[in-house]
Amino acid sequence: MSDQRNINLLFTALGGLVLLFIIAPLAGLFFSTSPGNIIETSADPEVQRSIWLTLMTSMAATLCFAIAAIPLAYLLAKRNFRFKRLVLGIIDLPIVIPHSAAGIAILGFISRDSAVGQFASMFGLNLVGHPIGISLAMAFVSIPFLMNAARDGFANVPIRLEKAALNLGASPLRVFFTISLPLAWRNIISGLIMMFARGMSEFGAVIIVAYHPMITPVLIYERFGAFGLKYARPVSVIFIVVALIFFIALRLLSKENKNAGNQKNN
Repeated sequence: MSDQRNINLLFTALGGLVLLFIIAPLAGLFFSTSPGNIIETSADPEVQRSIWLTLMTSMAATLCFAIAAIPLAYLLAKRNFRFKRLVLGIIDLPIVIPHSAAGIAILGFISRDSAVGQFASMFGLNLVGHPIGISLAMAFVSIPFLMNAARDGFANVPIRLEKAALNLGASPLRVFFTISLPLAWRNIISGLIMMFARGMSEFGAVIIVAYHPMITPVLIYERFGAFGLKYARPVSVIFIVVALIFFIALRLLSKENKNAGNQKNN
């Protein structure tokens, strides 16, 4: 019993060091910024525009790519096929490559000389330096979070329920929308939130694709380089607060949806 208590104390102490490592820099950032600077920076139109642009482009990237990512996650969870491991490795690739390299890759993909860039030019769009280009860069680095979460959710759906529905005459598409998707929805929502949050915080890939218009991470870097730490801190504090508000709100919303679903099933 005493050995178990000692192990618990050791693990608690080690965990406390990890939490302190996360909390201390953020606390120092907040305590080093005066309320006056935060209020003044909050009223800055450039800061407001950058925050809205960051939120909108990240949300657009999440919702647009979810349309294709969720069905692919279902196939990866429920079907075996050749080169499946290769596909899984490709999906995780954006996590392991440097994000500056990801930005270079996206830039080449959407430049005016590329097929995608030429197609966009037919509609008068230059994706480089455009919100669409920003969304593509955000989606590239963040889509693995949605894919892996959705795949885990579909993998946990009992196959016997799907087979029972098929035996009763339901089409595969109906089984997907009425059984598989609702049962995996909790994981999918978590994946959507993580993809949105990861895209919102992206810097390395976005700055190569679009320095202007500035999303907030790029604006923080620009103000730090031009004016120093004093002017970068208030923007950082404001963006962290906004990101936390959206993250917590989305988590609470997903929890309410889960509770409502459980009550409906009961």
